[in-house]
Amino acid sequence: MSGPILNVNDVEMRDFGNGEGFAARIGSFGERIGSTGMGVMLHEVEPGKKAFPFHNHHKIEELFVILEGEGTYRFGEKRYPIKAGDVCAAPTGGPDKAHQIINTSNKQLKYLGISTKADPEVVEYPDSNKFVVMSRFDWSNPKAGGIRHMTRPENSLDYFDGEE
Repeated sequence: MSGPILNVNDVEMRDFGNGEGFAARIGSFGERIGSTGMGVMLHEVEPGKKAFPFHNHHKIEELFVILEGEGTYRFGEKRYPIKAGDVCAAPTGGPDKAHQIINTSNKQLKYLGISTKADPEVVEYPDSNKFVVMSRFDWSNPKAGGIRHMTRPENSLDYFDGEE
């Protein structure tokens, strides 16, 4: 721990993304400042990109604070313009609470994502009809153990599958 204070300009960032649509620099630092019940992540998203797919959480609540730039907050079936100074809520729930931040501007979009922590957790991805179940899983160290399984509802096994 570096102490209870960290300037966002000192957050260690890493590249994150996939394909043409998902590209960001992200830095998680909640634990670094001693937070045990909340996560904090800094996001820097270039024009036309997104950091994460459209998703909703079953247990984790998120809050986004827009620090720089402009974009669109996709929430449920609606889209909202966002700009520096805006705060966006992402409560738990079904697809009606799914959310995604998109940089629809021509400048970098920078924001904080602040979340509760919950274990286990289920996250749904309505656009791709998949979900992930996680328990004791550490995104910053995936090889540390725990369970993380992503699938689609149609791949579900019968309760007694493989049982005598």
